[in-house]
Amino acid sequence: MPDRLTVEQLLRELYAARIDGPLDRLCGVFATDAHFRIAGTSDGKPIAIAAHGIGEIRPWLAMMVKTFKLANHQIISMIIDGPRAAVHWRADILSRITGTVVPTQLVDLIEVRETRIASYIEFFVPG
Repeated sequence: MPDRLTVEQLLRELYAARIDGPLDRLCGVFATDAHFRIAGTSDGKPIAIAAHGIGEIRPWLAMMVKTFKLANHQIISMIIDGPRAAVHWRADILSRITGTVVPTQLVDLIEVRETRIASYIEFFVPG
C-alpha cells in the first residue's frame, strides 16, 4: 500500500500534467488497467464518460487536452486515507473550440495502487 506522501505526490503530478498537457505524461500516472469516469453537466446537458484500461482512457485524455485548457487551478482540499483520496478543486476551463471560459468546481475520488492511479472518478459543476 502506498504511503501518504506517495499518494500526494502522484496527485500533484496528475494535476500538473493535466494543466501542462503532455499526453504521455498525463497517461503515465494511470495504471494500465485503471478505471476512469467523469460525470457532470455543461449547459444543462449531462456528460458521462466511462473507460477501463489505458487503451480506452488515452483517447478521452487526448480529447480533453486538445479541447480544454485549465487556468487558475486551485486545490481547495485534499483528503488522503491510505490508497484513497478525495480532492476538491476549481479551475477556469477554456474551451479551445468556442473560446468560452467557465469557472468550474470539481471533486475527484481516486484510488492508488502502488505508484499509479487505479481508479479515477471526477464530478464537476460549472459555476
